[in-house]
Amino acid sequence: MKTKTPSPLTRILALALGTLRPPPGRRRIVTAFVYGIACHLIFGAAVLAMIGAMFFGMSKSLGSVPHPWSIFANAALIVQFPLMHSLLLGDRGRKYLARLAPAQYGATLSTTTYATIASVQLFALFVLWTPSGIIWWQAEGWVFAVICALYAASWLLLIKASYDAGAEVQSGALGWMSLAQNIKPVFPDMPTAGLFRFVRQPIYVAFALTLWTVPVWTPDQLFLAISLTSYCLLAPRLKERRFAKRYGARFAQYQDQVPYAIPSRGRFYGKRVDRAQR
Repeated sequence: MKTKTPSPLTRILALALGTLRPPPGRRRIVTAFVYGIACHLIFGAAVLAMIGAMFFGMSKSLGSVPHPWSIFANAALIVQFPLMHSLLLGDRGRKYLARLAPAQYGATLSTTTYATIASVQLFALFVLWTPSGIIWWQAEGWVFAVICALYAASWLLLIKASYDAGAEVQSGALGWMSLAQNIKPVFPDMPTAGLFRFVRQPIYVAFALTLWTVPVWTPDQLFLAISLTSYCLLAPRLKERRFAKRYGARFAQYQDQVPYAIPSRGRFYGKRVDRAQR
């Protein structure tokens, strides 16, 4: 008999409720909550910075590097995110993450420290950007309302995709909540439900959509959108190599049924339509 996989909501609720009555161990509990609070505060600040900065087409930020050096400074801000983000996902990166907490807690807190570092990187990108001061186009009237709705929808898709992938991992909660309960982190299974039924990389697709559905367009936004969209299309290839190694034939079957980034009519996980029989 096949065991039913717990839903993302069931997993995150069980994990969160477990932190309310952690087993004794003051140092462990304090460490867990300090890392958790820091992670979620920085995560929230990064998300708000992203939403606000892109809404105004990267025309409002705190960077003040003089031209033409601002071009190189902004490029460096863009490059630092995908480079570090991908590096930390490798074997060497995981060892580095384990060193960013007390030795006995490092491995357990790795998902929390990873999310914290990624949040700091994103916060820096969107807060320290130096605007060019050039605005090409700004939506008005009903066009503004439509684009704002699309922008909001893109963010909702990103939230849904992150939830489907495992909210406890994406938010960094898995590490500190597991440490608080003195348990080994249990990672969610290979995601195939929700938006993952239609494309294999819904998080990256949704993030790319947020880059292109803004109501203000500037050279800054175009540069950012092209750069990060390229990352969203290429970086998941490395992720899929890890999944292929971890899940083997199961992931190969999933690859065969589900498109990479663009949904295909009649193809989704769990029910592949044979058009030849229509």
